[in-house]
Amino acid sequence: MSSTVVLFLFFSAFLTPSLSQHHSPLNTAYYSRSCPRFEQIMQETTTNKQITSPTTAAATLRLFFHDCFVGGCDASVLISSTPFNKAERDADINLSLPGDGFDVITRAKTALELTCPGIVSCSDILTVAARNLVVQTGGPFYQVKLGRKDSFVSKAESVEGNLPRPTMPMDQMIKIFESKGFTIQEMVALSGAHTIGFSHCKEFSSNLYNYNKTSQYDPSYNPRFAQALRNACGNYQKDPTLSIFNDVMSPNKFDNMYYQNLPKGLGLLSSDRGLFSDPRTRVHVEEYIRDQNVFFKAFGSAMQKLSEHGVKFGKHGEIRHRCDAFNN
Repeated sequence: MSSTVVLFLFFSAFLTPSLSQHHSPLNTAYYSRSCPRFEQIMQETTTNKQITSPTTAAATLRLFFHDCFVGGCDASVLISSTPFNKAERDADINLSLPGDGFDVITRAKTALELTCPGIVSCSDILTVAARNLVVQTGGPFYQVKLGRKDSFVSKAESVEGNLPRPTMPMDQMIKIFESKGFTIQEMVALSGAHTIGFSHCKEFSSNLYNYNKTSQYDPSYNPRFAQALRNACGNYQKDPTLSIFNDVMSPNKFDNMYYQNLPKGLGLLSSDRGLFSDPRTRVHVEEYIRDQNVFFKAFGSAMQKLSEHGVKFGKHGEIRHRCDAFNN
């Protein structure tokens, strides 16, 4: 099993200038004529994959974040490395991206190429898959505009500094999100993706063992939770696959339990617990604790905005034949 630390832009030379929504060629009916079965095929593929592999939803969400935060939503994270190019997916932070996320995109692309070859981009597939899987795990439906092209570029060195890490201080987290055009409120809403999925013990082991001279573990943890984590992760150095659910109360349900856990010291990652300890973010955490519908609305809105971030159009992108390789 792979990590689903969901938190999951350096602008490449091929990035188009930012376009307002008024001038964006993206629209919800983009494939209505060229590939009328697009939505049906996507729904069937994501449903079947999630049923057989329940980790798919969190895996795909994380893949989507890691794609959009580096160079925009252009499927650059799906490209495989070659002897001549080390691609994004082989950057250190992406090595733990779960296989189920890549697999559901491959399945959807294969089905779509049989039905309407050369029409649907991998970036549109990833965007819709993430939305469908949020809904399938109990989360909000939100409209997704379509018409993205796939990138011509994917380089591992473009990743560092563009993705938030669970060990980052809150100032740095906020700075990364703001650099992509997201508010603190939107950052807290997107962090709610941690309501599903799991994280590898190595991601938070520094908070559990020999934390400082006075405490073995980070005192912001609930003591019983910390002890349970220490027991569960005790062998993580020998077994790097050891992992813990991000939301230990309802790990497979997309709900607001992630936020409810934070005041109780049940946030798994330091970046999670930081959302409640920092007054700039706590106000939004408390809002989402009080009303799940408010969280769902904010999450859907932030995901719509993220899905249109750094999108490629026209000659600045292509429709890949395969999602893991450029056409040329």
